[in-house]
Amino acid sequence: MLAKCFSGAVNGVEARTVEIEVFSTIGTSQFAIVGLPDTAVKEAKDRIPTALKNQGFKTKREYDVTVNLAPADVKKEGPIYDLPIAVGLLKATGRLKNERLDEYALVGELALSGEVRRVRGILPMVMEMRRIGCRAMLVPADNAIEASVVSGIDVIPVRTLREASEYLNGERTIEPLVTDLADLVGRNRTHLEDFADVKGQDLARQAIEVAVAGGHNILMIGSPGSGKTMLARRVPTILPPLTVEEALEVSRIHSVAGPEKGGGMFVTERPFRAPHHTVSSIGLLGGGVHPLPGEVSLAHRGVLFLDEFAEFPRQVLEVLRQPLEDGHVGVSRAAAAHDYPSKFMLIAAMNPCPCGYHGDSRHACRCSTKSIVKYQSRVSGPLIDRIDIQIEVPAVDPKDLPAMEPGESSAVIRERVLAARAIQAERYRDMPGVRTNAEVRSRDLADVCKFTAKDKEKLIGLIERLNLSARAYDKVLKVARTYADLRGADGVSDDDVNNAILCRRMDDEESTFWA
Repeated sequence: MLAKCFSGAVNGVEARTVEIEVFSTIGTSQFAIVGLPDTAVKEAKDRIPTALKNQGFKTKREYDVTVNLAPADVKKEGPIYDLPIAVGLLKATGRLKNERLDEYALVGELALSGEVRRVRGILPMVMEMRRIGCRAMLVPADNAIEASVVSGIDVIPVRTLREASEYLNGERTIEPLVTDLADLVGRNRTHLEDFADVKGQDLARQAIEVAVAGGHNILMIGSPGSGKTMLARRVPTILPPLTVEEALEVSRIHSVAGPEKGGGMFVTERPFRAPHHTVSSIGLLGGGVHPLPGEVSLAHRGVLFLDEFAEFPRQVLEVLRQPLEDGHVGVSRAAAAHDYPSKFMLIAAMNPCPCGYHGDSRHACRCSTKSIVKYQSRVSGPLIDRIDIQIEVPAVDPKDLPAMEPGESSAVIRERVLAARAIQAERYRDMPGVRTNAEVRSRDLADVCKFTAKDKEKLIGLIERLNLSARAYDKVLKVARTYADLRGADGVSDDDVNNAILCRRMDDEESTFWA
């Protein structure tokens, strides 16, 4: 007898349909799986018979079984096909009576006991099954909340193979799990940290506010203990909330990455990823033998914080160029090519020299000029050029701290950020792919900034004086536009441009921290 049902295969952060065909005939217990299965899929022929026996599915006859995973030219990876193959086998051998099995999709790994284990990439698979019109999808109970945010398809959580069989036979009622996506994303989050904890550092606080308001990348340079990490760790408290659309984007990536990389559940707030400086290029960018998203993709629509920026190996930092410029990562392997979204806000923090005190008025630097230059050159010019805001964070004298008043709270700063983001949302509503000032295309900058002929003449002089690259020039204008948005102004003023220029300390020969 022939049985058929559906499952999915993850490719990058997308999924494609896999049709499971199971054919059985009386024979000598031969079990074959075809359709480009990897080792984990082939091992299903050993897991499934044991799981069936332990769940009480016994037969007096021996069957030869052939399983085809279509399309046959697509590589099938992982144990995610255990449940659909097992259910198909029950149908093909007459132990499942459901005549409409081909209207169902199933996914799940089977333990030898018959329990259904969670799998990676459930969210894109459910979305694909909805697209092809499946009536319902049976998923592991541990994946059910994540899967249930997709509307338009019944998500049925199952814990064992027996539960799945009884549900499909009409012997057990399992209510579809439904999650209100808008309510899940809209819930208020509480943070233990607050910008009110930061005393002093007014210029750095303002620069971070501008960076968050416009989605700009920022680099902070300062001596140890100046507050760089403290400032960066409080950025999540002023980030705007995820929209429902963004939450689905981000959750799909985390679903594919799985719990091993900190993903696997539905994401309801903007990611904040802070990998250690020993991370590899693959860990940062993504890839591997079985390609998975890297840190730049796990930070999609959120923040990637790289502390001790100059301590990262230079070859690791250089892989950031493409995602910073293009907003996505292309990972090519012999078997397939994968594309991962990576639109994130980069926050980097570094010391100015190996000892950390170059340019610090309170401590003497022990480093030679050669060692300072060598240390700073670990971060290449092309990478620096892609960072919109570059600021110095001088240390605060500890004896002044007791007399300092607490700074503005995160709640107050966040209100200004949200107001600026609302202005940008309205401005770019007709520009596909553009949500913040940082994403504006070069050809649209003049219109966005509302420059007059006189303004353009001043800008030409500015380029000549600072010797800016074309990319740096664009970034100055984008940051200036964000300064104007925070003021609620329609056009960009000279003060906005001057403030944006002050945010590029790497281009300033008078910088005390840069050799």
